[in-house]
Amino acid sequence: MKAAILEAPNQMRLSITADPVTVPGDLILRVKAATICGTDIRVFRGRKTAGIRYPSIIGHEFSGEVAATHGPSPFQPGQRVGVCPAIPCGHCAQCLRGRENLCPDLQAIGYEIDGAFAELIRIPARAVELGNVHVLPDHVSHEEAAMAEPLACVLNGQNKVSLRQGDTVVILGAGPIGTLHVKLARLRGAARVIVSEPNAARRAAALEAGADVVTDPTAVDLRQSILTETRGLGADVVICAIGIPALATQAVSLAAKGGRVSLFAGFSKGEMGNLDVNAIHYEELRLTGAFGLSRKDYEDSLNMIADGRIDLRQMVTHRYSLNEVDAAFLMAESGAAMKVAIADA
Repeated sequence: MKAAILEAPNQMRLSITADPVTVPGDLILRVKAATICGTDIRVFRGRKTAGIRYPSIIGHEFSGEVAATHGPSPFQPGQRVGVCPAIPCGHCAQCLRGRENLCPDLQAIGYEIDGAFAELIRIPARAVELGNVHVLPDHVSHEEAAMAEPLACVLNGQNKVSLRQGDTVVILGAGPIGTLHVKLARLRGAARVIVSEPNAARRAAALEAGADVVTDPTAVDLRQSILTETRGLGADVVICAIGIPALATQAVSLAAKGGRVSLFAGFSKGEMGNLDVNAIHYEELRLTGAFGLSRKDYEDSLNMIADGRIDLRQMVTHRYSLNEVDAAFLMAESGAAMKVAIADA
């Protein structure tokens, strides 16, 4: 099969490699859509190293068609499926407390297990047994299904920060993840959604996604702008959707007294930030991180898509074949695209 092999940081090559080897219970999918995540870019550039193997195949936002089963299976060749890529152990302290995304033995397709920037992908029997694989309704496209994974991560983040009806929400960054945060915050009944984003095209996309106000942080005093938009109170919820430590510092300054701050985005290894600990203490702010997703988050996000409660059909703005993987990554990294999809020609 053809696959994009990550050989080292900044080194990915299209190659012919052996088809995946299966054991009983495994599935083989023909990849129909795989979207590029900011995390994939960090892995490619060597800024994320935990769990990364060389050589390997990355790509964790995907959907496909069942190509083959190994032994008896609840799935049949030809079925269209989406897959939650996070496979927890199910019995550790974190899993038993409902925090399976923090499982110390979590295995992730696209990291520990070869991922979707390939013609074929193996879904381990354990993932099949745990219910990670979902048959897609006919009206849900493969691209939409691929984006159920990032939407599930966003859902996890908003659950962690208890985003609820009536909240005023500030989102720092309107890339693919920030835009998903806008859509989900609006669905959850946020009273006002304000976005800070320096890229004009992405500010326009945030407005189209449901933001009430978009602000260019390079042109205004962002804190003063947020205070003006919130009658001097600040935001109930601030979501840091870009992994820049200085934005974490800024996020604290934008929150109202008693506000909640989500450090949602992943940061590069070794990066540190400065936080106003007095503001956190005296204004009783609540800070939380958000890592990955659970199987329930994935199921809930796929149901939102299938039910038409959240529309992702315009999120993919650029499409490439597997032969064009280098160009696809450059486009995703450039900021000129919203979401970039790769599928075999």
